[in-house]
Amino acid sequence: MRKKLTVLSIVFSGVMNVWAGGILTNTNQNVSFLRNPARGASTEIDAAYTNPAGLAFLPYEGLWLSINNQSAFQTRSLTTTFAPFAGFGGNAEKNFEGKATAWLIPSLQAAYKTGDWVFSANLSVVGGGGTLKFATGLPSFESQISMIPLQVNQSAGAAVFDGYSLESRLKGSSMTLGGQLGATCSILDFFSAYLGLRLNYANNGYEGSLKNIQLRNAAGQYVPVQNVVAAMGDMSLDLKQTGLGLAPVIGLDFLWNSLNVGLTYEFKSALTLTNKTAVNTTGQTQFDDDFKTPCDIPALLSAGVRYDIIPALTVSAGYHHFFDSDAKMLNDRQKLISGGTNEYLTGVEYRLSRKFLVSCGAQFTRSAATDDFQSDLNYFLHSASFGFGGAWDVTDNIRINAAYFFTKYEDRTTVTPVIATVEGSTVFGRTNRTFGIGADFRF
Repeated sequence: MRKKLTVLSIVFSGVMNVWAGGILTNTNQNVSFLRNPARGASTEIDAAYTNPAGLAFLPYEGLWLSINNQSAFQTRSLTTTFAPFAGFGGNAEKNFEGKATAWLIPSLQAAYKTGDWVFSANLSVVGGGGTLKFATGLPSFESQISMIPLQVNQSAGAAVFDGYSLESRLKGSSMTLGGQLGATCSILDFFSAYLGLRLNYANNGYEGSLKNIQLRNAAGQYVPVQNVVAAMGDMSLDLKQTGLGLAPVIGLDFLWNSLNVGLTYEFKSALTLTNKTAVNTTGQTQFDDDFKTPCDIPALLSAGVRYDIIPALTVSAGYHHFFDSDAKMLNDRQKLISGGTNEYLTGVEYRLSRKFLVSCGAQFTRSAATDDFQSDLNYFLHSASFGFGGAWDVTDNIRINAAYFFTKYEDRTTVTPVIATVEGSTVFGRTNRTFGIGADFRF
């Protein structure tokens, strides 16, 4: 008996939405951010990214460098309840966990100050930065397979099969490198402006497979799915995507006595990813070689304020707004975002002595993604992040920064008709921990 069913032909159709077109931009480009995220009014070397107009107020002329590395450890968990899952393991609720470890996430900030001008550069990972592995695949994969026994039984008018089994895995990598060049000019003693340009290079990779799919009959025997469903067997996917995009960056900074205010606006980077496909047996054209996928990097407005209460004690606050709804994604998924992401930041820094200081801070992120936007891997949650660390001025020209940063995410549950009228629910969860160490130099 071989019935013609189409369920497997759409199993991989959601994979492209998993990574292609996301709303996450990395703003932690320096270890100073990890120990105090509210850096939008910085006038130190990390301002080459966080507040480039503020570089006008570097205390000395000459060359400044900041070399940093961060190590990040992330997990993503999806707990899905879907009745047909009981056909494989006897439980309608299953947990799918992905793990990502990135030991090396480097960044470099450089600035050269001469007179009223500062010329600066920033090289960093502005998106992604690791490889995420799901050893047992995704709920969207298995939910499609779990429906096959039901559909075959319905077609046959009898209870022919009561279970299934499969081998599923998925590995995805995502990294967007950003190189930024620009110039800052002191217009007045207390006011400066910045103009720059960033080149973004995206490099993503996907490897996944569905193998050894079998159906269990009433006698407890397992039958290969291709013996039952016409022209459907193992599926594999192996492709890479690359793309380039440009975005102008502008900024203003105002410094008056102990108060500093910084504003930065990064324009949208129009980015199109092009496939380089090694294997595609999924039947999906969006995985074909040379297929192009829109994946814009959204515009970002950053505002920050810093105030020295006393020479040894500084407080700071900031605000980020990502214009996510204006960034083109595959299948116009940006329309499923209600506006954009908002981030609220605060921090405090205390100088213990001439050589040592400590700082801490927090970042609160409110996602605008609707339930319809959320997918297996491309989902976004409200979160609260906390960081702390310190700096050691080894000499007048060398500073060492070290910090720890972690994020607490709010679980989010969605209830949708997964397939046809069969409802399922998924609880989305996530964890993140980051360690960083860096060195600042002045020549």
